[in-house]
Amino acid sequence: MKINLSDRLSFKQARLGVMAAFFLGILLGLAQVTVDYYAENAAIDQEIAAQINVSLGPASRIAYNIDAELARELVNGLLQAPPIVKAEIIDNNGTPLASVSRPMLSSPYRFISDTLFERRRSYAKALHVDFVPDELLGHLVIELDTFHHGANFLRRAMLTMLSAFILSLALSLILMVLFYTMLTKPLVHLINNLLDIRQHTDHERLPCPPGHQRDEIGALVEVINRQLQSIDVNLRQKLRAEERLKQYLEELETIVEARTNELQQANIQLRKSNQELKDSREEALTMAEARSAFLANMSHEIRTPINGLLGMLGLALDNEMDEEQRQKLTVAYDSGKVLMALLNDILDLSKFEAGKLQLEQIPFDLGELVEDTLSLMSQHTHKEAVELACQVDPQLPAQLEGDPTRVRQVISNLLSNALKFTARGHVLVSLEWQPKHQPARVCIRVEDTGIGIAPEALESIFSPFTQADRNISRRFGGTGLGLALCRSLTDAMGGTLRVESRPQQGSVFSVELPLHAIQEASKPKIELSGKILVFNQQQRLQGRILQQLLQHWQLDAEIADYPNPEHIPQPLPNASYWIIDSPALAESLAQLDSDTPRLLLCPYRQQLDNSKAATLHLHQQLPSPISRARLLRALRQLRQPRPAVSTSTQASTTEPSSARLLLVEDNAVNQMVAKGMLTRMGFEVIAVEHGQAALEWLQQEHCDLVLMDCNMPVMDGYEASRRIRQLPALKDLPIIALTANALQDDRQRCENAGMNDYLAKPFKREDLQKLLHKWLPDEPTTSS
Repeated sequence: MKINLSDRLSFKQARLGVMAAFFLGILLGLAQVTVDYYAENAAIDQEIAAQINVSLGPASRIAYNIDAELARELVNGLLQAPPIVKAEIIDNNGTPLASVSRPMLSSPYRFISDTLFERRRSYAKALHVDFVPDELLGHLVIELDTFHHGANFLRRAMLTMLSAFILSLALSLILMVLFYTMLTKPLVHLINNLLDIRQHTDHERLPCPPGHQRDEIGALVEVINRQLQSIDVNLRQKLRAEERLKQYLEELETIVEARTNELQQANIQLRKSNQELKDSREEALTMAEARSAFLANMSHEIRTPINGLLGMLGLALDNEMDEEQRQKLTVAYDSGKVLMALLNDILDLSKFEAGKLQLEQIPFDLGELVEDTLSLMSQHTHKEAVELACQVDPQLPAQLEGDPTRVRQVISNLLSNALKFTARGHVLVSLEWQPKHQPARVCIRVEDTGIGIAPEALESIFSPFTQADRNISRRFGGTGLGLALCRSLTDAMGGTLRVESRPQQGSVFSVELPLHAIQEASKPKIELSGKILVFNQQQRLQGRILQQLLQHWQLDAEIADYPNPEHIPQPLPNASYWIIDSPALAESLAQLDSDTPRLLLCPYRQQLDNSKAATLHLHQQLPSPISRARLLRALRQLRQPRPAVSTSTQASTTEPSSARLLLVEDNAVNQMVAKGMLTRMGFEVIAVEHGQAALEWLQQEHCDLVLMDCNMPVMDGYEASRRIRQLPALKDLPIIALTANALQDDRQRCENAGMNDYLAKPFKREDLQKLLHKWLPDEPTTSS
């Protein structure tokens, strides 16, 4: 194997040695030159000092005798010395007796000498004679050119450095030869032997170069031989392993081939299964579409007769009749509303399953929504032993963003469920604002003291058509859809619904919803001085809730607990105002301090007529559970005189309206119901059977608003609305859809057809009246 000279180890070692020797020689040469420099520098001064000492005696006698001839001979003799370029004898008056000089030598290397020894040096010595030692006769002055000595010094320095370089070069050659002989040559021999080894020959060893058996090269050869032996053993083991691996690979190929055949069969079966799943999915989608269409059609077909049923019953209840007839019609009307609620629950669940439920994100007042819902429920509950209470967190924002319709639906279902299963005690709805959560949440709790739920039934109650006990359906009624709908609505709004319950002790349903706060809560200002005494029958919640609310409004409120209306707490605390919680207690307090302004808070069914309230010195009667807005208005009016009571009764009257409405309805019963409601509201109503008839009538007559059914023969409401919008004179005419289609897609379809608003059948008179007031704001409404 050929190795370049510059790459050989001996060359590298010699190069390093030469460089070290060269630098060492340079340093030693510089040291020798430095010593020589100082010696030469001292020699210059010593030589001149000797010259001066030799010439000082003659020069002193010459100066004493003032002999100019001898002075010239002396200075000429001094000038014979090569380094001296000027010599003169000066008398004591400073006058030269004799002075000689010559130019200094020139050379290209003179600047080096001048740098080291200066260009010239001057020496002056005072002249005296022995017999007059104190008399100064003059001076002997000599100037020296240093180049004579500097040139000698430079020649010696050059010879010193050149000899050091030659010595280092000779040393490098010697070292190279030695390194080649002792290191490179044995290593090259070792490398060639390694290249010539026959790898497949047994017991082959690498020979050691002669004379190196005990040094590092010999140790290297021994290590290489051991490694070669280890490699040979490993190669043999590798060959045996390759043989075994080859056998394993052959066995593996056999196994893989068998598995491949099995996988091919499995793939064929999987493709068949996938095709069956695809067919099943398409069949399921087809069935889902058919079910959605069926539900939509059935919703329309069921709502149409229910609308006629409830509408006719509502019109009949407005007429005069005896109590037995009114009771029978009221039972029928309430049964129809229950049937309608059941239909709505089924329809909402079908929307979840079909994925068609859409949520709104609009601002609303949650506290007011809960209070309105409780007020509505309290009017229809007839359980005297159940207290219905509401507690709103004072920190609850005034405006939240969400879907108020779905929130109301959840609260209504939970509240009706609690009232259904509670025979005595209380049903408490509380709102708590939780701003520390991210995002912020509101917790709605519905707590009751009813029959409770068994632990094993806590999860199953949220399944459709499932109740905690099969005997509950027979005892309390119901379909089991309410809680399932609540769970679905809560999940859709991103919230959670939990329940805690103990049998025979009651239940607590907690709903947490992430609602964004738009307007923070504000504290109203009430200019009401004095203490407010709140009467609270023992075991009731209303008094404590009312006291906390009044104290939050920064009013002085105190609780007066009493066991029953016959036992008034004595003595009564001093107070400027009273809030009484039952008519019976109001009668007991009527004879006490009649000048004290007082409010009566009780359920709707317990409220007194105006004349009776006046005899009991009541300023106002408020329904419980109390609304914060109503209570606030009532407290602000407490300082005003009690209003006079009118003994005359005013019947419900309807002011005639100048508005003219067009009713487009193909069903005769629904047409009679809608026309009856509108006529009693004071509107002039013209009815037609389909969209084509409505279009022809509008081209000849004028109306202020159109109530349009959607599914009709000849021309449906959608096409009729589109054609009405194409007429320039009717492009701003309000059109309200009256349809039994209650899905979100139906509402969007009405808007796309050009209709302004939407009312689902069956509808209440109040809903219709509110919608007409929205689009006919200048028209009067029914007054009572």
